Amino acid sequence: MPDSSPLPSASPAPQPGKQWVVVDTDTGLDDAHSLLYLLAQPDVQILGITTIYGNCSVTDSARNVAYVLDVAGRGEIPIYGGAAGPLEGEASIAWFVHGHDGLGDRGFERPEPRLADESAADYLVRIANEYPGEIDLHPLGPLTNIALALEQDPQLFLKFRSIVLMGGAGPYPAPGGATITDANTANDRLAAERVFGAVNNGNLIMVGVNVTAQAVLEEHVTALLLGSDLPWARFAGTALDAYNDFYQYKWGRRISSAHDGLASVILHRPEIVTGWIEGPVDFTPYGASLATRVALTSDGLPLVFGTPEGPSTRAVTSFDLTEFRRRFVHALAYGATRGPLDPAGRRAPADWPGGGPSGVEER
Repeated sequence: MPDSSPLPSASPAPQPGKQWVVVDTDTGLDDAHSLLYLLAQPDVQILGITTIYGNCSVTDSARNVAYVLDVAGRGEIPIYGGAAGPLEGEASIAWFVHGHDGLGDRGFERPEPRLADESAADYLVRIANEYPGEIDLHPLGPLTNIALALEQDPQLFLKFRSIVLMGGAGPYPAPGGATITDANTANDRLAAERVFGAVNNGNLIMVGVNVTAQAVLEEHVTALLLGSDLPWARFAGTALDAYNDFYQYKWGRRISSAHDGLASVILHRPEIVTGWIEGPVDFTPYGASLATRVALTSDGLPLVFGTPEGPSTRAVTSFDLTEFRRRFVHALAYGATRGPLDPAGRRAPADWPGGGPSGVEER
């Protein structure tokens, strides 16, 4: 069994010329795909990964991060333990989607994680203050860790280059459209209110379920991944197949939405976004859940019952689906073995960051 002794509270030294990212994740099936996508990009450096409950327990989230890093051969990236539940109340765990272990109960032999000796919230505050304006924060789960970090440093968001989070539901839907709610903000409403109410400089970006639901990976993607000889791709395919176990009851087909995956591609390649809306966020009860939305109509008009005051959030409203699929599936299928795609979506030349003479990343 791998060494489970604590790691020192230090991140790898940031490398010049790369996009520096910190990921906060409740490592379920689509979170694992997001990590694989980012790990496949030679121009991205993940400085640290903080864990949170949600798709699974925070303990399983850390185990799953360790497993993904093992698959990718990137065990040097530190893992920080985060909150086991919301700021108030009990944790809601989505075992019915992601399985009891968070990875679809497919029997993966997950290592015991070697957690750094610093909490997730403490790490977020420290790393933002060490490299102000240079790091992108990427929350993929409930926002409890982020809210706890904001308690320590209310100016925290001013110190990240961007905060690109998967959560919320964009603006209000068009007339006749459906209201959609998301688990990440509903799992800790108080944390969500603090995060969307935090002072920022326009760098807080919502990638809501209104758009991530459109990032559908169809049957041939699962077949491609499961048919690969690469362990990286087979793991990605097995996770996708497990995700389809749940989503088949939504559309009657074994397909699923890459919720976190879309957010990660947007973090890395924001040029795939084709539409935005910007405004303060409100929280509206909807059935037994909570709708977290930019407080504007679908065409950007004020709400008839008044627009709340508060900091502005930018919400993605549309994206280039073809370009998303090209980049995301390429990363899941090939990792670093075929070299990256350049900003135009072409195979990168040898001088692209991380590309060797054959276009394959050298480690």
